[in-house]
Amino acid sequence: MQGTVVKIAVVDGQSVEIGDLVIVLEAMKMEHKITSAGAATVSEVRFAVGDRVDQGDLLVALEMAE
Repeated sequence: MQGTVVKIAVVDGQSVEIGDLVIVLEAMKMEHKITSAGAATVSEVRFAVGDRVDQGDLLVALEMAE
């Protein structure tokens, strides 16, 4: 979805669990919370607060745990 990054809740190297907040986007005057799909380690945060993103952009790279 197209929007603007309003919050980044993780940093590179951080561990996350299923349902943990990763990033918040504002689109169409609504905030959309993006959460982790499972246990993982954040390998790269690709955007900063205030950046515009387009549909299909990889916002945060996660290395999923086995």
